[in-house]
Amino acid sequence: MGFNIGPLHIRFYGIILMSGALAGAFLAARLAKQRKLNPEIIWDMFTWILIGGVIGARIWHILTPPPSMVARGITTKYYLTHPLDALAIWEGGLGIPGAVIGGLLAVYWFSKKRKLNFLFLTDLCAAPLALGQAIGRWGNYVNQEVYGKPTDLPWAITIDPLHRLPEYMGSATYHPLFLYESLWNLGNMFLLLWLYNKFSDRLKDGDIFLVYMITYPIARFFLDFLRLDASEIAGINANQSFMVLVILFAAGVFVYRRIRDKRKVAD
Repeated sequence: MGFNIGPLHIRFYGIILMSGALAGAFLAARLAKQRKLNPEIIWDMFTWILIGGVIGARIWHILTPPPSMVARGITTKYYLTHPLDALAIWEGGLGIPGAVIGGLLAVYWFSKKRKLNFLFLTDLCAAPLALGQAIGRWGNYVNQEVYGKPTDLPWAITIDPLHRLPEYMGSATYHPLFLYESLWNLGNMFLLLWLYNKFSDRLKDGDIFLVYMITYPIARFFLDFLRLDASEIAGINANQSFMVLVILFAAGVFVYRRIRDKRKVAD
């Protein structure tokens, strides 16, 4: 869905994604100003995060195509042997885990280039990232994608036959999975902002982003039980498995940092 400006076709999906990214950048710039950091640094970093996020999101999709695409022969091997198709992000296929990884790598590169505190920058990006995701998920609504199992609940959404999986052609209404995740991300943003403003004197640099790496994966893990056409690797839900690893890693680092501090005090 979209509109044309001369020969150029503008997709609503792209507009919504960019709106989410810009909203996140504005919030990050405001947080930076609160911490006496020049907001222009955020805008300089924004371009690199955007590039890294898009590249990472596309790579994630290429490595973990959903079963419906695999059934049509669009596999990882297909993308590797058809590089033009691999680059065609306008045809769809972006994965949030890859976007976060790519964006994080971009922040790390930027911090080294500018000689800034990487962990401090990740904290600045945590709540804005959640806000960007909350807005960006509505792009899935206009594309009629990221919907859950069939349901007749009052808030169910109707999916046109063109966008239904073959095995669900007899069902018209589905769980608005994109909406569930959007609302969770919005709540997560407020939680992260509260922690950032209330406990900044007690938390270490990087702690806020570690909390994000726990709260978002928890939601994603449970929501994927409703998800249709979930990406798989060797028959295992790829996103759910990755989210479990992220939760364990982030929680482990968070706890370890506190145990290490207690040991230092005891010594």
